[in-house]
Amino acid sequence: MASQTLAERSQTLAPVGLAPLLTTAQLMALYGVSNWTVNEWVKRGCPVEPTAFRGRRFNPDRVRDWMAAQAAQLSA
Repeated sequence: MASQTLAERSQTLAPVGLAPLLTTAQLMALYGVSNWTVNEWVKRGCPVEPTAFRGRRFNPDRVRDWMAAQAAQLSA
């Protein structure tokens, strides 16, 4: 099975109102940051999606909104 890009996964899930959930490693790759940075974001309130298994998952739309709110607070 070929892997899909985030954009392809988002397009596939959009009609049913879902967004793909990212692992920590995928979020790190998306933003070009380290594991330490993601952990710091979580400590500061970055939204983490509940899962039935070990590990964290992130909704990229909610993370993007959270980051925009953080940027707005810094500029205010």
